Amino acid sequence: MHNPAVLVWTKLQSVGDQFFLLLPNMVGGIVFLVIAYVLGRLLERWVKHLLGQGERVDLGALLGSIVFGTVILVSALIACAIVFPSVQPSNVLSTLGIGSVAIGFAFKDILQNMLAGLLLLINRPYRRGDQIKVKGFEGTVEHIESRATLIKTFDGRRVIIPNSDVYTSPVTVNTAFETRRDSYDVGIGYGDEVEAACRIFEEAVAACEGILTDPKPEALPWGLDSSYVTVRVRWWAKALQTEQTHARSRAILAIWRAAKANGIDLPFPTSTVLFHDQSEDADGDRSRQREGWPADGVKG
Repeated sequence: MHNPAVLVWTKLQSVGDQFFLLLPNMVGGIVFLVIAYVLGRLLERWVKHLLGQGERVDLGALLGSIVFGTVILVSALIACAIVFPSVQPSNVLSTLGIGSVAIGFAFKDILQNMLAGLLLLINRPYRRGDQIKVKGFEGTVEHIESRATLIKTFDGRRVIIPNSDVYTSPVTVNTAFETRRDSYDVGIGYGDEVEAACRIFEEAVAACEGILTDPKPEALPWGLDSSYVTVRVRWWAKALQTEQTHARSRAILAIWRAAKANGIDLPFPTSTVLFHDQSEDADGDRSRQREGWPADGVKG
């Protein structure tokens, strides 16, 4: 029988010989990876610089990352062929092809968000600085990443929404145009002259700072409610949320002042409450019971 120590030593010598035989290949593979890494970073910076000049900063960052990742992946396959000459790149690619199904399922959400982010950056339904409303959140777009869109809400919080949700959901872009319209409903008394009140409200709102005169404000009779006539006052202002908020505040204050100065009634909602006396013998008898009328009163 062979000595176990001799067998171990022989095996170690064989491994060592193979290591030293592969050492030049390993050095060559490492050098190749370093060169590929530097080249990938240069290509990434070039893509970012090329697209960043056309207000496509986020798209440049995403495509630059994809280019860098592709360069590293291809370089790793080539490095494997350099270190292990017996390994053919075609065999590695076929193995990756079989495993890509499992990888696709494992990273489905990540790949879905990345593709949605790429489409959003190419189509550009909104961009950095736009004020949007999506999935119940409203704010200013800070950044469009490969995975998500970052929104800063108007109360100073950050919301991170996956790009796939943004891409498949209705999105309101409040700053898509320079101006947008706002409105406020005012209830006036039935004894007031509606046309005169509408004219007074239009003039009061038109005099407010930040409200545009073209298109000019308008006040329209909008409803005959139980306690008042509804007048809808509409106006246009700059699309930014700050401008909209201040314009709305000034318009409401101007409407109130105009109504007070011209004697226009702004009635409160009124209601009638009937109390049912449940102590009577007729209570529960629908043919005899009284619905809220006092015992000594006259039903009319």
